[in-house]
Amino acid sequence: MTDADTRAAGLSQRLDRLPFTGRHLRVLTGSGLGWALDAMDVGLISFIIAALAAQWSLQPYETAWIASIGFVGMAIGASVGGLLADRFGRRSIFAVTLLVYGLATGASALVGGLTALLVLRFLVGLGLGAELPVASTYVSEFAPARIRGRLIVILEAFWAIGWTAAALIGFFVIPASDAGWRWAFALGAIPAAYALFVRWGLPESARWLERRGRHDDAERVVRSFEESAGVAAPARAESPSAAEPAAASSLGSRLSALWSREFRARTACLWLVWFCVNFSYYGAFIWIPSILVSQGYDLVRSFGFTLIITLAQLPGYATAAWLIEVWGRRITLSVFLLGSAASAVVFGTVGSEAGVIAAGMALSFFNLGAWGALYAVTPEMYPTSLRATGSGWAAGAGRIASIIAPLTVPLLLGLGGAPLLFVVFAAFFVAAAAAAWGLVDRRGMALDDR
Repeated sequence: MTDADTRAAGLSQRLDRLPFTGRHLRVLTGSGLGWALDAMDVGLISFIIAALAAQWSLQPYETAWIASIGFVGMAIGASVGGLLADRFGRRSIFAVTLLVYGLATGASALVGGLTALLVLRFLVGLGLGAELPVASTYVSEFAPARIRGRLIVILEAFWAIGWTAAALIGFFVIPASDAGWRWAFALGAIPAAYALFVRWGLPESARWLERRGRHDDAERVVRSFEESAGVAAPARAESPSAAEPAAASSLGSRLSALWSREFRARTACLWLVWFCVNFSYYGAFIWIPSILVSQGYDLVRSFGFTLIITLAQLPGYATAAWLIEVWGRRITLSVFLLGSAASAVVFGTVGSEAGVIAAGMALSFFNLGAWGALYAVTPEMYPTSLRATGSGWAAGAGRIASIIAPLTVPLLLGLGGAPLLFVVFAAFFVAAAAAAWGLVDRRGMALDDR
């Protein structure tokens, strides 16, 4: 073991022994608010699509592209964002992503036609796609090992807060006037201002600083957490200032490392889970308001149903946050994915209002619980020098599915209606549940700080 590895191991042990402190809460809520704003933007577009389809007399393929073009940007953003976060730091890239999608969302309020909206939605996607894997990597590198999975699920639970905010805006603001969708986009510009807090109000990841050879900066961050917990810091060992940064490998070498003998199986399984979950989630939840409208419910009523369905996300996250440290990562993820599959089949076949709401709430409960478990397990698959890259490229692989899914929905609806559509979603959930067993379960174990 090199001197750098020894120092990193000592830093990791110091972080893992800490109790949950106010500093952890600041990192969690600071990142979580960014996550919620991300969810609000993604959620808003499902309501805006339904409104614009009527107001601009859009064809189904045009509304599908409004949804999908953002996911094209997200696929690129997730892949590039992870690489940049391993090179330039978690906090800095997190702040840049918030700024990019906040400004692009605000500008969307001013568009006068479909082309301009598609360009801006692509830019929004770049920021959104990069933000999520970077934020989960960032929080996981501060979280004590014994509660790391639980904290990442709680981070992901901020998604439900943002989606609920989107549902409230969709219910109260968008139908209020012909310009309601413009006001919804204007509210989505909030992340641009929040990016300033992230950049200067949150610390950089100590693990990343250590791997980059910035030992003094890493030491200051860890000591601030120890002081917050009232834990005595150990005596500082001298670290050679001329040490070569351990993470200074090229982008190409980090990408090839994901498919090395050690990581290729977990990378393949992780990408498959991300692909299948993205296909079913975005195919279903982006289109639910429009599907309900097509089944005869008016705009306000369909938005109201969607709001009720969305509220079931919070107990789904809470249950997953508890089970992930009791059952472990793989079984929690697979159980919630199988629950999502069963709920999807029921949602596609029920006809009554009560049945639609109940099945939709079950789908929301299980699917978002599965998302929480997936975000918890993903950063644990790789060492610090590859963590953001691995998380970002897994998310990028998933975003390919989120591009395809909204474009596939109109075709499947034409072939067999909602029953066929949601059976297809269920099949993808089942495939993801099977692939989850190829992942490594690191419940209670320290992160790999190579």
